[in-house]
Amino acid sequence: MSDSALQNLDLSLPAFAMQGLTKVFGSGPSRVEALRGVDLTIPAAELVVLLGPSGSGKSTLLNILGGLDSATSGSLSYFNLDLAAMDERQLTQYRRQHIGFVFQFYNLMPSLTALENVQLVTEIAESPMDAAEALAMVGLENRQHHFPAQLSGGEQQRVAIARAIAKRPRVLFCDEPTGALDSKTGRTVLNVLQEVNRELGTTILIVTHAASTAAMAHRVIHFADGRISKEVENDQVLSAADIDW
Repeated sequence: MSDSALQNLDLSLPAFAMQGLTKVFGSGPSRVEALRGVDLTIPAAELVVLLGPSGSGKSTLLNILGGLDSATSGSLSYFNLDLAAMDERQLTQYRRQHIGFVFQFYNLMPSLTALENVQLVTEIAESPMDAAEALAMVGLENRQHHFPAQLSGGEQQRVAIARAIAKRPRVLFCDEPTGALDSKTGRTVLNVLQEVNRELGTTILIVTHAASTAAMAHRVIHFADGRISKEVENDQVLSAADIDW
């Protein structure tokens, strides 16, 4: 696959399409089947929630889609590209140019201000958003010169989101983004993710065990024992501010 292929996506296709996707860790008595034949299509520009208990396979799938890990078997495409056929250099370009990550723990540099933390990404991205603009988008225009220790947990998570979206990723992966937050702060963070999806058209996948988030998604994928147990499309999407917690 040529490097230019990442610049020539067929955006009329789904963001991701997979068939029979499996992931096996270890062998013999220690063998673990984390994914057991996942068939799934994720349309572009949707906000999707992957729901299930710990160990159900949802984070494993997120890591494979994000190019952080590879599947054991099955097919996986990103628009018109065969993700499984990418070598390490191409996967690095894929992550750098197309993918943003938000995790439960914020991973901010404590010695840098909020603005400087976001600028770390904008300095290496091809056509980044202005760092101050990204912080304004998550409601932190008045906190950009504060250090992480001067910010609340919710504010730190919003800085992490600003850092992820500043490079204008086509897909944003969020692994338990509200796991360390209280309900009020969690809703604020989820509202920011909805705004990013709505305003930028970013495809967003949120991995969580919190069933309440299902009501704010376009599509909900329920995981159990490495398989999809149910897939639901919401006819009506609630605002994050209105979901039960």
